[in-house]
Amino acid sequence: MSTLATFFGDGSLGAPGALLLAGLLGLGFGFWLERAGFGSSRKLTAVFYFRDMAVIQVMFTAIVTAVLGLRALVVLGLADPAAIHHMETFLWPQAVGGLVFGVGFVTGGWCPGTALVGLASGKVDAGVFLLGAVAGSLAFAAAWPALEGFMSSGALGVATLPETLGVPPGVTALLLVLVA
Repeated sequence: MSTLATFFGDGSLGAPGALLLAGLLGLGFGFWLERAGFGSSRKLTAVFYFRDMAVIQVMFTAIVTAVLGLRALVVLGLADPAAIHHMETFLWPQAVGGLVFGVGFVTGGWCPGTALVGLASGKVDAGVFLLGAVAGSLAFAAAWPALEGFMSSGALGVATLPETLGVPPGVTALLLVLVA
């Protein structure tokens, strides 16, 4: 297997096996989200009212772990940063999308992943939230012809944090650790 290759990408795991593995990983991830209390919309929205910062702590821990792990793999020569896919940045549509997502999160009390956990835990409001997310996705798809021009506005190409800050990736990783 080459650097940063996936089992699916290098052909050692076909589509049925990849779907099964993804499903099992998703179930495991959902189980641990529920165990951490993230199957509760009250716990999730408490961060917006500065009452419970557990969600932020878990997210920062995950981000720092991923950044440090990737930096270690790069330093050890086990990962090639050029082999990692970077999405292009479209400033305005991504800003609006983040705003819509944030308003939906605060209003509904769920993000899509935690809503699935809540639904599996029997929370009816999570199911209603997911139906709203599906309806919103369908409305967005129907409105695509009118939005297509906007969706490419503010194009910045591939904009990574180290390049934007003008510092090496290792320094960016250290700054992230210090902020966390």
